[in-house]
Order: sequence, then structure tokens, then C-alpha cells
Amino acid sequence: MIQKLIKSFCTNVLVVGLLVADMTLNGSIEAQESLVPEEHFTVENPADLTPKESEAIYQSLVDDLNARYLLSALPELDHYTYWQRVNQHPYLSATHGQRFINNYVNVLGRNYAKAEEFDHMPVGAVLAKDSFTVTSDQHIYAGPLFLMEKMPAGFSSEARDWRYIMVLPDGSLFGDSADDPEGTMTFCVTCHQAAGDENDHLFFVPPEARHDHDQ
Repeated sequence: MIQKLIKSFCTNVLVVGLLVADMTLNGSIEAQESLVPEEHFTVENPADLTPKESEAIYQSLVDDLNARYLLSALPELDHYTYWQRVNQHPYLSATHGQRFINNYVNVLGRNYAKAEEFDHMPVGAVLAKDSFTVTSDQHIYAGPLFLMEKMPAGFSSEARDWRYIMVLPDGSLFGDSADDPEGTMTFCVTCHQAAGDENDHLFFVPPEARHDHDQ
């Protein structure tokens, strides 16, 4: 099954990313200027994968995903797959549109790995979440990369000074809250507010996907 799914990836790699972009490309030019998505495009039929299956698929895709995201030329990425990976296998994330995601943190963001016991995120901490979709009809699609960067105090009190970026699988930039604070990334700010100030607007890796979880 896994080999069949991986073979489908090459022909499907951009589809989910383009569907996400399409949220802001429908309708007239006038409508496009004011249209701001309220949530991620949601995959309606995600596959039910075991941790072993999701990890095997991810390992076959990660180099290609990394190369595609790096086409964005964002210095904040800096080959994110060399950073600490907080989860031990991809997990299905409802808050990211029912995609399988992974959590990477740069050196300054290493406290994130402590989950609910973390202290705080210092300026310069970056969290990168790459994503892919596996559907119940056995297709694989590349997903966006979600980036959070802790900015200096005063950047955005509403977002606890987090900058939100989304990169599509073709390397194009879907949105950057630093350039458009009231634009396409507003729904990320709103969603992460639900995590609370005590958690610095951060959601953590589910316990079953953490490295200290008993298999």
C-alpha cells in the first residue's frame, strides 16, 4: 500500500497547495482584494494511517518537500529539516486542515519540545511545520509549510509577537503577517489565540506522537 501511495505523489504534489491558494483567487478582482480565508482548506477524506505508515511515507517525501519550500528563498527556513524534529512520526492535525504534519524548531525554539512544561519562546525562535495529505482513496499530495517566528516586542500584541508565514508546495508565498497583518494569515493568529497567553499561543505535539511516548 505504501509503495502505491508514494508512486502517486509525483503527479499530485501541487494539487493541495493550489487548492489552498484558490481560497483567495475565486471571484472578481474586487472580491479578491477583500477576501481573507477564515480557516485552512480542509481535506475531506484523510487516510487512517498507523504511525509506521505515516513515517514511511514522510521519509520518502521529505527531501522533495524541503527542496520545494526552499524555492521560497526565505532565510527563516535555513534547511529546516536539519533542525530538531519534535514529533517521532507525522500526525493528523485537524487545525491544519486534516493534513499530516511534522514540527521542527530551530536552536532558539528548543524549549518547544518540553510541551506544556516549556518556559517561553525567545525572540528569534522559529517553528516550521511541513505537511502532506494522504487520502482514503490512496493519493498523496504535498501540503503547505507553516512557519512561526518570534519577533521583537511590539511586533503584534494581538499575536504575542508571532509572525505567521505559509509557503505553498511550489515555493510561492501564500501569506506573511509581517507584510500584511490584516490579510491572509489572520486566521492563523485567531486560531493560535485559543492556545492562550499562558502557552504563548502555542499548540503542542499530541502526546502519542512525542518522542517519549511508549510504543
